[in-house]
Amino acid sequence: MPESWRSRLARWGFNFFPTYRSTGAWITYIADDYREIRIRLPLGWRTRNYVGTMFGGSMYAAGDGVYMVMLIKNLGHDYLVWDKSATVRFRKPARTTLYGRFVLSAKEVDDIRAATAGGDPVERVHRVALVDREDVVHAEIEWVVHVRRRDSASHPVTQKG
Repeated sequence: MPESWRSRLARWGFNFFPTYRSTGAWITYIADDYREIRIRLPLGWRTRNYVGTMFGGSMYAAGDGVYMVMLIKNLGHDYLVWDKSATVRFRKPARTTLYGRFVLSAKEVDDIRAATAGGDPVERVHRVALVDREDVVHAEIEWVVHVRRRDSASHPVTQKG
């Protein structure tokens, strides 16, 4: 799906937001429906560790919050979405630019809506591999995302009065 002007402006906003900018990563693509986001993490002075390879904290930070934002955009204001935990598995030292592709299926969004319909929260696990240009995996990151429906009485858009 091509990037729309709206998603392109959002990408620019994310890339120049000081917190994300400090990771050294760049968001290179956001699908108009926020079901796919791609990132690029170059090896440079901000991302290089003491031994000259990619700093593990940069790998984690480059994707921190991405699935959370994707779910917020797809589920809407009736849901609270939070990153709960993350696990990083380093596979191979990175000495070059890494790439990540975050994908959220329509089925996953529907499954979350169904699982939270009764008011119970749900936790979902989402994974991304950080790869080089040859698709060699250098790190795998797994996020646990907590989702629940908002209490309609506490949400300003749905409050009556």
